[in-house]
Amino acid sequence: MPFEQILIPVEEVERAASLLPLARALLPPSGGEITLLGLVPFPPERSLSHGAAAARALRQQLMALAGAHPELPLRVRPRIRVTYQPWEEVLHFLQTNRVSLLLLPWDGDPDGRLLGVPLAQVLQEAPCDLLLVRGALGPDCRRILLPVRGGPYTQLALEVALALAEAWDGRVTLLHAASEARQVAAAFRPLARQFPRIARQMVVHGEVAAAVLQELQGHDGAVLGASARPRAEGPQPLGPLARAVVQGTQKPILLVKAARAFLPGQPRPRGAPAQLPISVLVDKWFAENTFDAEEFSDLEALVALKRAQGVTISLGLPTLNEEATIGPILAIAREVLMERYPLLDEIVVIDSASTDRTREIARAMGVPVYIHQEVLPEAGAYRGKGEALWKSLYILRGDLIVWTDTDITNYHPRFIYGLVGPLLRSPRIGLVKGFYRRPIRVGERLQAGGGGRVTELVARPLINLFFPELSGLIQPLSGEYAGRREVLEQLPFFTGYGVEIGLLIDILERFGLWSIAQVDLQERIHRNQDLEALSKMAFAIIQVVIRRLEDRHKIRLLEEVNRSMKLIRHEPGRYYLEVEEIGDAERPPMITLPAYREKFRRREAVGAPG
Repeated sequence: MPFEQILIPVEEVERAASLLPLARALLPPSGGEITLLGLVPFPPERSLSHGAAAARALRQQLMALAGAHPELPLRVRPRIRVTYQPWEEVLHFLQTNRVSLLLLPWDGDPDGRLLGVPLAQVLQEAPCDLLLVRGALGPDCRRILLPVRGGPYTQLALEVALALAEAWDGRVTLLHAASEARQVAAAFRPLARQFPRIARQMVVHGEVAAAVLQELQGHDGAVLGASARPRAEGPQPLGPLARAVVQGTQKPILLVKAARAFLPGQPRPRGAPAQLPISVLVDKWFAENTFDAEEFSDLEALVALKRAQGVTISLGLPTLNEEATIGPILAIAREVLMERYPLLDEIVVIDSASTDRTREIARAMGVPVYIHQEVLPEAGAYRGKGEALWKSLYILRGDLIVWTDTDITNYHPRFIYGLVGPLLRSPRIGLVKGFYRRPIRVGERLQAGGGGRVTELVARPLINLFFPELSGLIQPLSGEYAGRREVLEQLPFFTGYGVEIGLLIDILERFGLWSIAQVDLQERIHRNQDLEALSKMAFAIIQVVIRRLEDRHKIRLLEEVNRSMKLIRHEPGRYYLEVEEIGDAERPPMITLPAYREKFRRREAVGAPG
């Protein structure tokens, strides 16, 4: 029986590479998936956040390993985990994913350790079928010996041996150890007729281990069960036969343990591991879910991944008086990511009633332009970037939505493919935030800061105080991000400055921290805002955070008067105060609008973008 989902934990890439031919042979002819779970172990005295660089390097190695097997397109999926306890990490993955087979490289030591724990613990706790592989078991292993004694793992051992023989055009010798030859012959004779790959059947008596080792000399490898009898001195990882065979030969050996086959006295698999402290959880998230745009710079591979998944990608560009930059941005995005590499299916400008030539420039380049105040007129209109983004969900057709700011003077295709890459690589990621370095000169130093003034003085302190799960985000307010439509359409949108932090809090509450990722977009140069504009932005962001605290704790902290801000004005000879209303409206999830549901239901019905 082929295995639909195979997990290979990876501590050493070379050893994982040797297991891929075996895993491929055990997959069904079409469908199925191999997960390469890269493990970056850390000592408990160090913060897991320091593992981000090692995680990135291992992820790139695993992607290269997956790409080196064109016969397995899209069937090898790398994953990265940075951890203090590798086996606990693997066990948690097994408990939260539908894995049918765990494939582990093994050095052959029956009393050794795997993934930081004793071998006996791995055998006892694995909740799925388990294969321990000693040596190189590949397509050259065509003569497979299968010793069986009728134990709890016989069926799995038989299935594995037959699957390998079928994939590698091999033959299986079935060697049965028993005292009654007639009984064995009657029980196993039908197997040869049912499974043509069983070339020989034989029965041995007495010294079974010696007979297996003798017969193994004429074979390329063996598959046998890892069953052990409970003993007074504690559980033994291997039974006497398996131990004797492993220690008596250097031939490749594959030990099997079937799921749910527990011997008397053995403990059952444990439940889910204890919840990590928030600080450790954030460090772990930072190391595993922080990407670099250069990881996705192979655009041909990215386009192939997109096509294989059958998804469409839209770029939405919100604008307000961006005539100086909109032309170059559109030219770069269209030339590189539509014409040269068809990653994008559409580019749309969502304008907020610009008074300069922004719309004229875009239309002259053949790019669709919408004024957000004119979209969904039955829903009314508010000012603000968040309103434009919310309405763009109705306009754009893609399964994946990318938004970038349009005041960037050094626009580069990585601002797009860097955001799309994690979404195409990992199905659990629903939103990707960009971060970058801003080259700002401070005195004699060129400071590549992690964020702007509002980010560092307002947003990050508030996040650390009230939503610490998000404290690993380098630039929570960045205007470059991408998400899955199925996620974004379920989120409310604040209409103004609070849209970014509102989306982060809401996706955290509804989908969890691991649905968020961040990517290094390198350097970004854009127009800096004056201090008064930043003060207004900060005021709106604080209101959004307080509103979400109100929602969480079911209390009211703000009155309407709190939504007005007194701005200090100065003229020659006098100061005075001016009051300005600053506050974001909150738009409901787009999926709740009848017009939106009707539009996308109609699109799904005809099977094409609408």
